[in-house]
Amino acid sequence: MSRKKSNRRATVEHWTKLIRTTMEEPAWKALSTTAQALYPWLKLEWRGPDANNNGKIRLSTRQAGDRLGVRAATAALAFHDLQRKGFIVQTEPACLGIEGAAKSPAYEITELKMPGADGDGRKLYRLWRPDADYPVPDTLSNNPTGRNGRKTKPCHENRDGPVTKTVTKLERAS
Repeated sequence: MSRKKSNRRATVEHWTKLIRTTMEEPAWKALSTTAQALYPWLKLEWRGPDANNNGKIRLSTRQAGDRLGVRAATAALAFHDLQRKGFIVQTEPACLGIEGAAKSPAYEITELKMPGADGDGRKLYRLWRPDADYPVPDTLSNNPTGRNGRKTKPCHENRDGPVTKTVTKLERAS
């Protein structure tokens, strides 16, 4: 009796771990539930210590929203919450690539070791205090001055001068 060889590939499960001491930190308890749910998804993007891509971990807000079952705007707030508490640090901003292929921001997970670094990760969340959130970088505009080669006036001005204030119905009534 001979055994037939299976043509199916062996499936390898990709998993990550959440460390209990991390989850008992005050910074973890201060996270929103969406940010707590997003964190394992970010850790799943890490390729492990042999192919360490920490600092170059990319997950867009749309992808995160799909995985969490929330809108992209809610996922973006979760990213900001993780940054404010020191669990992730943005290493590269988002950009629109050469052929229109967008790149989401790159992140470092502070719990994990950076490639080429000695010791463990920076674990910034351990230094977090309720009255001192870490700064979150602003998203840069592609054209922050509102100018291009031909325009000489900023976009917020009309030909007649600055834009006038919009008055609501309630303000008119009073």
